[in-house]
Amino acid sequence: MKTNNHGGARPGAGRPKGSGNKIRLEDLLSEIETVTGRPYAEQLAYNYAGAISREDWTKVENYDRAFLNKIVADKSEVEISDSAEAIENKRAAFADAIRELTGLNNDKTVE
Repeated sequence: MKTNNHGGARPGAGRPKGSGNKIRLEDLLSEIETVTGRPYAEQLAYNYAGAISREDWTKVENYDRAFLNKIVADKSEVEISDSAEAIENKRAAFADAIRELTGLNNDKTVE
């Protein structure tokens, strides 16, 4: 049977050793910032606020779920013996963080 020299390994073919084949997170975030002109977290908050203003409740729900998953994933342990003052401080800090992400005015409260 005659071979036609198609296919198979050839010297020098393929990717160079040590070259990456995955997009690095830092590079992706940097590229998003370059293209959009704003940091990724700011763009995410802008998109979230836009979904709310368009009343696109499916997207709002998706954002809410993603944010909640991130918050829960970052929480390493739950303190059970918090004082009322500590709970109020945490509530206020969380409300401030949500206001900052969504661009809401500071005079509005999150309950």
